[in-house]
Amino acid sequence: MARDIRITRVDITPIAFRDGPLLNAAGIHEPWALRSIVQVETSDGRVGISETYGDEPMLRVLRQAVPLVTGLSPFDLNTMEQRVRAAIRPAADAVEFELAPGSHAAKNASKVVSTFEVAMLDLQGQIVGAPIVDLLGGKVRDAVPYSAYLFFKYAEHIDRPYAPDAWGEGISPEQIVEQARRMIRLYGFRSIKLKGGVFEPAHEIACMRALHEAFPGLPLRLDPNANWSLETSIAAARELDELLEYYEDPCPGLAGMAELQKHTRLPLATNMVITTMEDFRKGVPMGSARVLLSDHHYWGGLRVTQTLARMCELWGLGMSMHSNSHLGISLMAMTHVAASIPNLTYACDTHYPWQEEEVIEGGRIRFVDGSVPVPSTPGLGVRLDAARLAELHEQYLRCGVRNRDDLSQMRRYQPEFSGKSPRF
Repeated sequence: MARDIRITRVDITPIAFRDGPLLNAAGIHEPWALRSIVQVETSDGRVGISETYGDEPMLRVLRQAVPLVTGLSPFDLNTMEQRVRAAIRPAADAVEFELAPGSHAAKNASKVVSTFEVAMLDLQGQIVGAPIVDLLGGKVRDAVPYSAYLFFKYAEHIDRPYAPDAWGEGISPEQIVEQARRMIRLYGFRSIKLKGGVFEPAHEIACMRALHEAFPGLPLRLDPNANWSLETSIAAARELDELLEYYEDPCPGLAGMAELQKHTRLPLATNMVITTMEDFRKGVPMGSARVLLSDHHYWGGLRVTQTLARMCELWGLGMSMHSNSHLGISLMAMTHVAASIPNLTYACDTHYPWQEEEVIEGGRIRFVDGSVPVPSTPGLGVRLDAARLAELHEQYLRCGVRNRDDLSQMRRYQPEFSGKSPRF
């Protein structure tokens, strides 16, 4: 009987993989990105997998949760969530970044719930012989569209820990256009997003105009990560109104975004000012956002993402997904839930093209015309490559990074860099 199957073992493996010198509002990515790979084993020998954040505070709360899930059935998702939310509290020493809601310690319980939910759904799918999307109600699309995600970047890291990536420098409008051409050539993306908040707004607007001219008709997005003041955001809207499909988190705060919405024809999108149910209750009636970028890693899982989609439908909001540096397990979890959401109104974000390494069997996940086909195999549809997991864990042990710190890394290039936000 399926209900007799129990969780008997949980393995948590921190990994590190190469990450490019990508610039953002907080500074620059370190050479190594951290993730945790979680394996949940059952009494009948099955293993469900999940991928989440890999900083030290996250590892501690994941380990704290192991006895909470041991002994449960893979179908006991509600009991798992109740136990985790009763036991997991914010870590006092968490390093938090305003532009990265996944780093917020207040979301520890939701992050742990999401991690184990994905692994347990993977197990459920294996037990009943169905892909996760079927456990979520079935697919409404055969493939999930993703967007090209462009970054301003340096050609290589300052300390040259490994050979430079193939993307080269991305600073000028011409270089950003070439970056987009290469990404579309490799993956077939049909929309483009640029991570802004790095240079003077006039330069970033010039890059968007260059993209508009190079790719006429392709939807464009700009994300200054709340690094523009309200006044700057209003001034920029006069030009961006003619260029973008949506305007993502240009200025900080629910009130700031609500005021900005009065001065732009564009829908405002966010993964920063609405990241909890309380934010939703406050921000949506204020008009702070018209597009919600969900992220199952910190909202609390795939089922919560479906709930958010229904809330967006009720309030007439657009729906898409946020991304951070991740590998194929997270990409596949995103794909399953996105395939189950009827009102996925915009292509999802993904950092996946920036990651060169992988931890799943068969290597990197294939995109078709900018989309990821929805798996039909049981569970997540991907399995761990034990040898690659061991290699990336060894990189974690050697790399010395334990908490993401874009600000300190940027000060190695520019000692005077303040990290002040909003900066423009």
